[in-house]
Amino acid sequence: MANKEATVAELTENFRSSNAVVLTEYRGLTVAQLKQLRNDLREHATYAVVKNTLTKIAANEAGITSFDDALAGPSAIAFVHGDTVAVAKTLRDFAKANPLLVVKSGYFDGAPLTADEVNKLADLESREVLLAKLAGAFKASLFGAAYMFNAPLAQAVRTVDALRAKQESAA
Repeated sequence: MANKEATVAELTENFRSSNAVVLTEYRGLTVAQLKQLRNDLREHATYAVVKNTLTKIAANEAGITSFDDALAGPSAIAFVHGDTVAVAKTLRDFAKANPLLVVKSGYFDGAPLTADEVNKLADLESREVLLAKLAGAFKASLFGAAYMFNAPLAQAVRTVDALRAKQESAA
């Protein structure tokens, strides 16, 4: 009993401390395939095979009830501690190569996700790409602002130069 309570406490903490959670079914995958998936996810998530009843208790303690109906069959959960989009992409790509992996649902930013919504997350660009695009947009805006601030000054210089040339030619 104490072991089960410790497992529930650990799972509850994993639910609470994760950026997102993705519930999968792995029926039919080999130990080697599961090991490969864990390695693929390691940078951004931990992937754990879980007992459904203990997981349901832990999820409910963490305030997540959306998994209640999906916890059937052999279940495993990706507890995301890094880039949620990268984890969704990894799971989608692994499932394409290994159709026995089924994404059942997810939980992200306080809201439950369907399997389709998890796959839509996988279609987003990674955090690094989005940050690079944002930085490029800022840089372009700054160049535009610098040009706007310099344009009146440059025009004033050209006007003074034209007046000077006009005075020299008149004299």
